[in-house]
Amino acid sequence: MTTSLCNQSPPTTNLLVLIIPLELLLLTFIFLYPNDLKIQSYLSACRAAAPASAVSDFIGIGPVAVKPDFRLLIGVLTHPDSYERRQLVRLVYSLKPPGLAAHIDVRFVFCNLTSDEQEVLVALEIMLHDDIIILDCRENMNFGKTYHYFSSLPKLLDRSSGGGRPYDYVMKMDDDTYFRLDSLAESLRGKPREDMYYGLEIPCKGEKFPPFPAPFMTGMGYVLSWDLVEWVAASEIARNHTIGPEDMLVGMWLSMGGRGKNWYGMGRAMYNYKGWNESTNCFRHELAPDTVAVHMLKNNSRVHLSRITSGKALSTELRPLLAPPRRSREDLKNMRVRIINIVPSKYDHPREELDPPDPKEAI
Repeated sequence: MTTSLCNQSPPTTNLLVLIIPLELLLLTFIFLYPNDLKIQSYLSACRAAAPASAVSDFIGIGPVAVKPDFRLLIGVLTHPDSYERRQLVRLVYSLKPPGLAAHIDVRFVFCNLTSDEQEVLVALEIMLHDDIIILDCRENMNFGKTYHYFSSLPKLLDRSSGGGRPYDYVMKMDDDTYFRLDSLAESLRGKPREDMYYGLEIPCKGEKFPPFPAPFMTGMGYVLSWDLVEWVAASEIARNHTIGPEDMLVGMWLSMGGRGKNWYGMGRAMYNYKGWNESTNCFRHELAPDTVAVHMLKNNSRVHLSRITSGKALSTELRPLLAPPRRSREDLKNMRVRIINIVPSKYDHPREELDPPDPKEAI
């Protein structure tokens, strides 16, 4: 009896039926569980060895890290209890202009905490923002706070710098000053990185001032190159002259020590905010297009000037610092009641003269 070959499966066909599912299972295992087969580590090693440009081309993206022109630390000297002011300054500087050529860090600086409330609230700020420097000193004005700030930085930042300079420049700034970061970066570009002192010079031209020990930069905000910060930390001159008008003392230290030869007074680009009833002089004038910094923004509800010489750009930047808080109709009603109550009855003012302005005008 003969067996028909047509009824038998070829050996090769049976083998393929067994091999193909096994291959699919193996491929699935490799891609779903790469660590078990050490595939992922090999790919990572290859990618690490490849040039950065090749990796970027491979994945289609890849940001290019651009080295900043310089690094600047802005230390805003303030008080532990100034919570609202710090939050306002954070808001303003969170809107950094895109494409800023410099690396700029803004930090708030004050002395030791003295109350349970400060310890709790400042600790929460640090956890949330990580932008506070607490000095080992007693909170003060004109008793060495500025000296403690500059002299503490070399040791404070030594570990973070890895042996190099953590910053090219360091600024001391008041919390009632607003710096336009793009204009500031542009004005510092190309300046020397050594022995450099930058700010609004006093005495300035055209004004009579009492005699000073030496010219100096006003406390609104001035910049020292990092080598001068290190010099202040090590200088007996600075250590022995810490009591008095602190910003004036900084100029005196540099003069006595023969430092700060690269002196840059910014003239009309840095100035005090000019109120409606204040006169114009070399350090106080109307807002200008080439502004680097504006000082004396002490009151959050200060009325915004109607005459803005630089157009809407600077006006918009300053609005959070200058604009009055919005008032509801209920607030205006209460204001009217208070005004009426304090006017002596013998004056018999017409009611319309006592009413506050239209709510639209008060906003």
